[in-house]
Amino acid sequence: MSAMPLADAIVYVVDDDSAMRRSVVFLAESVGWRARGFADAQSFLAQTGASAVGCLVLDVRMPAMSGLELQQAMNARGLHLPIIFITGHGDVSMAVQAMKDGAVDFIEKPFKDQVLLDATAQAVRRSHAAAAQSSQHEHARQRYEQLTLREREIALRVARGQPSKLIARELGISDKTVQVHRTHILEEMSVHSAAELAHRLTQIDPALQQAQPPPAEAGSGHCGVRHDV
Repeated sequence: MSAMPLADAIVYVVDDDSAMRRSVVFLAESVGWRARGFADAQSFLAQTGASAVGCLVLDVRMPAMSGLELQQAMNARGLHLPIIFITGHGDVSMAVQAMKDGAVDFIEKPFKDQVLLDATAQAVRRSHAAAAQSSQHEHARQRYEQLTLREREIALRVARGQPSKLIARELGISDKTVQVHRTHILEEMSVHSAAELAHRLTQIDPALQQAQPPPAEAGSGHCGVRHDV
């Protein structure tokens, strides 16, 4: 494989064919991955949380809940593990639907071990990158929520490139007070400029950048915040 397995990653295998399931689990473990096998989609859903990192090797055709149905259920639950579909009965329409719904690969049985291992490495890298990004966004959200209401007012305006004098005039506070808040906001959000702050706010919630700050008349006294803070 092109990359070593990541310690926190798990290769999940869902296939009602016990021989195939054990074979894929063994293959993953033989190169250092941790792997877990499930005989049906319901068992997988019951035992796997949204924070899982790794990938899912999934059979398309299974009783009760098919692989495509499981994929849809995962999307509905916010379980975004990259999926590699394997099937002995695949067709073009299945593959197209699977890829549209977010699958990273679609492999027909019988397949070469290295083909599956390469697809697994790619899928796990994607999952790990998404988990790291999600963690960064959550950390940024927590830092933003620790700002006072006044600091959030100022942060939105700074992110839009408004100068301190204009912000001070709109909020009815002094230019010096805005500068103090601005410095603290940048420190708290771990950024160095208005542009970086704008990017960070968009990561937290695109609506923060889309929504306009309150107008001057409303901004000077809303949220019960004193003008001198």
